[in-house]
Order: sequence, then C-alpha cells, then structure tokens
Amino acid sequence: MALDPAVEIVPAKHFVAVAGNIGVGKSTLVERLAVRLDWQPFYEPVGENPYLADFYADMRTWAFQSQLFFLTRRLRAHRQLIDHPTSVLQDRTVYEDAEVFAHNLFMRDLMSERDHQTYRELYEVLTSFLPAPDLIVYLRASVPTLLRRIAQRGRDYERSIQPDYLEQLNELYEDWIDRFSLCPALAVPADDLNYATNDEHLDLITQKIREKLAGKEEVIFAPEEVARLNGLR
Repeated sequence: MALDPAVEIVPAKHFVAVAGNIGVGKSTLVERLAVRLDWQPFYEPVGENPYLADFYADMRTWAFQSQLFFLTRRLRAHRQLIDHPTSVLQDRTVYEDAEVFAHNLFMRDLMSERDHQTYRELYEVLTSFLPAPDLIVYLRASVPTLLRRIAQRGRDYERSIQPDYLEQLNELYEDWIDRFSLCPALAVPADDLNYATNDEHLDLITQKIREKLAGKEEVIFAPEEVARLNGLR
C-alpha cells in the first residue's frame, strides 16, 4: 500500500543513557555518539553542588545533603530528557547516584543508616514515576584503565582518588548492572575499545546500540570481533 505523501514520517525518538565509573569515558562516548547519530547530548553538570566544599571537608556530616542535591538535579534532568522532542544521550544516570555512589558512602560509614534509608525511600518513590531510558550503555573498565584515563584528563579534584576506591565502585557497578531490569543494558568492554580516537571502534559500538534499540535480544561484544579490530587476529 502506498504511503500518503501528505503524511509526515516522524523518526523514532530514543533516550540512551551512558553509565560507568569515574574516568571510564562516558562524556567522550556521549560526545562522539551525538555526532555520529545526530542526537542531542546532555552532560553531567560539574561544580554546581553547593554542598561539595562542605562535603569534602566533613563527609559524614554533609554526605546526605550532597547526595540529595545530586538526586534532585538528576531526577529533573531525567524528566527533561523524557520530554525532549528529539533523541537524546545522557552522561550518567539517576540510578548510579543511588545504587553506586550513595550506597558506597553508606558502606564506608560516611552516611548513617537512617539517612541512607531515607534517601533510598525517596529515590525509589520518585524513580517509580519516571519512565526508564530505552537503553543503558554501561562502560566496563578495570582500575588501571580508569587511573590512566583520570590522569590523562588532569582534573585537580580527582588526583587523590585511590585505586581501592575505584575498585569498590567497580564492584557496586557490577552488582547494579546485574540486577538492573528497568530497561535493556549493553555492556561495553571499555578496556579494549578506544572509541575516543578509533572510528572503527566507535562504529562497532554504534552498531550494537542500533541492534539493541531494534529489539535484538542477544547483543554482545564478542571477544573475537574486538580482537580483530585491535589487530590481534
């Protein structure tokens, strides 16, 4: 049946969020994918939290307030992305704030059990009203890779980050992504894919994202195809 030429064909709108540990390369992937897919990027706000100075001076006293501020900003951004008229890419999700960073503060005894429980209840209630993204792209990397990339970008406030802290965050990230069921997730082996400068690596990630958004169930980065891109086979 021929299409009515007067009927406008509206392209599918997608909301893809990029998740991962500190220094893994979320912003870089969002930036490159936005150009490749012609989607609107939304980056994590830096330096806007008015509690951060107090938090770094006295973490136990200010952890709850600082995380609550981040949660509020992230929830507002999530809502804006849902309502945005075009396809969007998000740098870090609201889920990571609660499932990784706030939980890590609680595990390190920097947030009290009472404050953590209050934070969790608020997070769970509010996120239950928000539609999930269409896809989460989870960047997985080892601690040596994270440390190398953190050093390369040279942010002063990240110089004191210790390997054991990154390792603990990695463990929380793995636990979270294993349990996450609100939308499909695609794990990217960021140790082996240099999407920052290698177009072939970016092409592969883009292909996998398109397959996942099209509803293909088993989408993985097979070791042999990654090795082939790196000239190892």
